[in-house]
Amino acid sequence: MQEMTVHAPERRSWPAWRARALAGLAGIAQTLAFAPRDVWWLQLLAMAGLFALVERSVSRREALWLGGCFGVTSFVSGIWWLYISMHTYGGMPGIMAGAAVVLFSIYLALYPALATFATRWVGAAGPWRAFAFAGAWTLAEWLRGTVFTGFPWLSPGYAHVDGPLAGFAPLVGVYGIGGLAALAAAWLARAVLPVVATTRPMRPMRPTRRLAAVAGALALLGAGAGLARHEWTTPSGKPLTVRLLQGNIAQDMKFERAGIDRAMALYRDMIVAAPADLIITPETAFPVLLQGIPPEVAGPIREFADRTGSHVVLGAVGATLTDRGPTDLTNSLFGVTPRNQTLHRYDKHHLVPFGEFVPWGFRWFVDMMHIPLGDFLRGTATPGGFPVRDQRVALDICYEDLFGEEIAQALRHMPEPATVLANATNLAWFGDTIALDQHLQIARMRALETGRPMLRATNTGTTAIIDAQGHVQGRLPAMTTGALTGHVQPYSGLTPYVRFGNLPALVLALVALGLGVAMTRPSR
Repeated sequence: MQEMTVHAPERRSWPAWRARALAGLAGIAQTLAFAPRDVWWLQLLAMAGLFALVERSVSRREALWLGGCFGVTSFVSGIWWLYISMHTYGGMPGIMAGAAVVLFSIYLALYPALATFATRWVGAAGPWRAFAFAGAWTLAEWLRGTVFTGFPWLSPGYAHVDGPLAGFAPLVGVYGIGGLAALAAAWLARAVLPVVATTRPMRPMRPTRRLAAVAGALALLGAGAGLARHEWTTPSGKPLTVRLLQGNIAQDMKFERAGIDRAMALYRDMIVAAPADLIITPETAFPVLLQGIPPEVAGPIREFADRTGSHVVLGAVGATLTDRGPTDLTNSLFGVTPRNQTLHRYDKHHLVPFGEFVPWGFRWFVDMMHIPLGDFLRGTATPGGFPVRDQRVALDICYEDLFGEEIAQALRHMPEPATVLANATNLAWFGDTIALDQHLQIARMRALETGRPMLRATNTGTTAIIDAQGHVQGRLPAMTTGALTGHVQPYSGLTPYVRFGNLPALVLALVALGLGVAMTRPSR
């Protein structure tokens, strides 16, 4: 009887458009994993889908397209609210504002495209490609948060603030969590792929390897859950009483004369309504030069602070006064200390492109919008912290809390590291959109990385008190006027992330990528 020959299954090539469409759907799924939905496991599934498509891709060029399609849909669906700032409040024509969002999303998509290209470049597939995927993704996200001053919004690690991988935040930060999520997603994808490209033609994966892939992903998640139980920092002193103010000043009125007068009177009345150890107003709550705050506003605030022992942080515009008028404008916070005439000052140092400074060659673009105070001077990157009772509060403004490595650097360089983080922001530029919840999610990651509570005082939302474990203790509804009152426990000590910043995550990423390249080199 003639012996039968069993052939391994061949790879069936999909039409390129179908694979790219699926990659685009995976990108949208990833956006849905972020706040306000907070579905961390959906982010893993989205990235697993992308990795599976890269595994099936027939070339590095096709892998590049897959990563690009994933990135474009993820960013367009995740940062569409930029349209509101440019068109609704900036006055830019709708077509131009929409095109700007798409073009910016295409630029951001270059980074996931670079990651998938590097992944596919690692010769034959096999188990080591998962490591290459994780390493490449980590490095690409770090580059996205660094190049041209960086824009790390929607970095995959943020989707995991409520998931088991959040336990790695004090060790490797948001980029490291994103890399670990990529590794877990790749292992999950390998566990369900019908075939694996270890040879040509492709062959079915052994059940033991499928089980090993699942076990690896579960081990990562379990390790993160275990690390979340470890206390990297310790309580410092007694809790502080805080009042975080949310004035809900409409953006289209904020810099009009009537809006300026209303805002200053409103925040004066909100400040003096009740005492607290620390009272914080939002970014530019007083949308004038500090010297331009009238006596009928500044006087009652000073008298209230001296009488009640309250420390008050005011958002205003700093400047150097000269004979020719004010120069060197800064987006600043000023701390009023009881019975001390010296103001603490913090100047924003990581400025927003197009909103707070004009990148070279883009003056024509900025001139299409009507954004006041659009050219600020950078402040120092390592301020000392605002003393409140026996504690110190590290202040930052709006966009700055996207950059965890800068907050970590400021903490480790302080003679006395701050025990509380505080962010003052104005997101009225983006209306009542998902941007508010996304920014709150980012702030929660900063609390996890540093092991310190985070206070957020915002103009329209989301004003919140976040504890040192990243949990929201209290928040105000968006688009409302009110004061959030509560207690916050300061924490001291330095997490590994504060000590070393992104260095551990980048070293692990390079090792993972190098391991993937080295182990697959013989099979090329």
